[in-house]
Amino acid sequence: MKKIITIILAISFIGLGSSQLASQCNPDNFANACIPKLASGFNFLKSYKVDGEGGKDKVEYSYVFTKGTQYMINLCASGAATDGIVVSLFDSGRNKVATSKINGQFITAIAYPCNATGIYYIQYTFDGSNSKCGGSALGFKR
Repeated sequence: MKKIITIILAISFIGLGSSQLASQCNPDNFANACIPKLASGFNFLKSYKVDGEGGKDKVEYSYVFTKGTQYMINLCASGAATDGIVVSLFDSGRNKVATSKINGQFITAIAYPCNATGIYYIQYTFDGSNSKCGGSALGFKR
């Protein structure tokens, strides 16, 4: 009888441990899933991991954009389309030039026609996000 109880307890602990591992963020999968979702005509440049676990309010990257080029940034997350993840694009003067939250609605991609070459900041924030985990892809076309 003790062996049966020991086996049941061991199986229970293994089940608890594996469910905890499944809940950890794996942004690589989301970033890779975003690449083929770039709109037709856009060439893939770079993917980004969006991992806000651990209490992060935002995740930020920078990239040099070129004048005369149109850029697209898309989002992939679990659950709802963006799971409350918002991507905002800022120019070199830190002026917001595009965002994926418009009138309280979350969209899965933003397109930006660049009119000035320089460093741009891609910032991901979490507006009601359940998991604070996702991925993103940056593409361009001329």
